[in-house]
Amino acid sequence: MRGPASSSRTSRRKTLSRRRWWKRGGRQGRECGGMSAESVTIRDIRPDELPALLELYRHLHAEDDEPSSPSAYAQVWEGICANPLLHYFGAEVDDRLVATCTLTIIPNLTRAARPYGVIENVVTHPDYRKRGIATDLLRHALDFAKAEHCYKVMLLTSRKDEATLRFYEQAGFSAGVKTGFVAKL
Repeated sequence: MRGPASSSRTSRRKTLSRRRWWKRGGRQGRECGGMSAESVTIRDIRPDELPALLELYRHLHAEDDEPSSPSAYAQVWEGICANPLLHYFGAEVDDRLVATCTLTIIPNLTRAARPYGVIENVVTHPDYRKRGIATDLLRHALDFAKAEHCYKVMLLTSRKDEATLRFYEQAGFSAGVKTGFVAKL
């Protein structure tokens, strides 16, 4: 198994047909985002999709500086694609990458030598938010981690707004289980 879009992971591709009638809390809502139906494909991001991924990341950290060398992204992406512990998942609608998250599998000598996962860089294009796409994407990442025998998956976010934190809890993550610390370098 290798980085994004490896042949052994193609079987993990999921296509979800979404009708815009959703049942939530016993009531139905209609038409999110003005679309009556859409097909969402959750899959590994392919090596040739670096430009689309970078475009999505502009919605995650708009203030990020560009690297000094334009080829820096390509060099880093090549290393990511070659690393079997790094997994970049994407959600596609109408041949467009609309959401992504990164799952890193970390080998571990505790917990019966079971690995654990860390999810970062969760972002959905603003035009596709509040449709359940990111929830499906995170569930796919959790399913993948479970298949890799991870004993836990941690998710880090710098967002503090209640809606985002509630979204992560509804996607299966629990706040307050551990205390996280970050050292900016």
